[in-house]
Amino acid sequence: MRDNPKTHGLWEMTAPPAPETSPLRAEVRVDVAVIGAGYAGLAAALRLSGAGARVAVVEAQGVGFGGAGRNVGLVNAGLWVMPDALVATLGTERGERLLALLADAPQQVFDLIARHDIPCEAVRAGTLHCAVGASGRAEIEERAAQWQKRGAPVRLLDAAATGAAVGGGSYSGALLDLRAGTLQPLAYARGLASAALATGAEIFTESPARAVEQAGARWMVRTDTGALDADWIVVASDAYSSGPWAELRREQVPLPYFNFATAPLPESVLRGILPGRQGAWDTRQVLSSFRLDRAGRLVFGSIGALTPASGAIHAAYARRALKRIYPGLEPGPFVAGWYGTIGMTSDALPRFHRIGRNVIAVSGYNGRGIGPGTVFGGLLADLVLGRIGEQDVPLPPVPVVRPRWRAARAAAYAAGSSLAHLVGARRG
Repeated sequence: MRDNPKTHGLWEMTAPPAPETSPLRAEVRVDVAVIGAGYAGLAAALRLSGAGARVAVVEAQGVGFGGAGRNVGLVNAGLWVMPDALVATLGTERGERLLALLADAPQQVFDLIARHDIPCEAVRAGTLHCAVGASGRAEIEERAAQWQKRGAPVRLLDAAATGAAVGGGSYSGALLDLRAGTLQPLAYARGLASAALATGAEIFTESPARAVEQAGARWMVRTDTGALDADWIVVASDAYSSGPWAELRREQVPLPYFNFATAPLPESVLRGILPGRQGAWDTRQVLSSFRLDRAGRLVFGSIGALTPASGAIHAAYARRALKRIYPGLEPGPFVAGWYGTIGMTSDALPRFHRIGRNVIAVSGYNGRGIGPGTVFGGLLADLVLGRIGEQDVPLPPVPVVRPRWRAARAAAYAAGSSLAHLVGARRG
């Protein structure tokens, strides 16, 4: 995408083509203008158009250009925040409603994929949260206990069972979440776009929103070559927000995340790597993730940007880490390496904003974009359609507030990941 292999890497190489779209070149009157063609924006457009609303999406680049086309492809339930901590922050009533919504998020994702026949390599085999050492084991035990008391189908694996499920490594255990799975993330975004178009939505790419102005009871969203005249605006551009809604990006601390992919591995090797086809990640502070795609490529990711200064450091770390997990693996040269930006909020929870009359947004997925992005897109659509009221949104409406020391924290993330990867995985 944009002829830059470091933005979408393997996913651009293997996704079905994006549906045909074009820039906005006229003034179009709609019920709802959606800003951003990622998971939330496309899920909102799909539900709105399916309910008979006239909806148009404007996207600054292409479908799935932001985090939707760059992430690991793990479809997880919940957030990074422990369930009890989430409830403590939001209160019992709202917190438990949010947990229930997010617990059901993978089901909603896989239901959409089945309903609209989206070709995105969806595998619902669960995910493995792999514990590193005693502290990691304590973390997954606590997470398991908090989800199990809410009836979630999660279970703890001991070190031996984890080794068998991973096919290697030296983890002290793992949390197996059977609600979860994997998919090809850019293909999923493109499939949502195709489904939305099929139900009557319009999608205009290469059309960045440059300005917004109120026109009586309606809104005018202006791009370089056109405008949307809308009653409602749903802002779903998250960590890639710009123009009139750039503050949604600035309220988050950017955390870079990269992935590398091997060539397809021989069948004799594949039989011993993640034999249950779960996606996996670990409990390290500078975490790593690993999974297989349908063709048998092993995809490894971690925190960091593939810049000229740090790309070689991260690539060398990825190779060492894979050898640590799978000592017998000879992956050969990586066939792709790419990275994107995760938006981190101060409490690691998403934000619901009422930016103006009939202008709403959810942002800040904190590295859990697929499930939460999909369900929050649908939730915002239901709010626009009048199916729910604002009191039914399981997040309180809050103003957009820029975090303190944002630039310093972002620099610390980038430098810290490079340092950790420079010295990491050199032993054992």
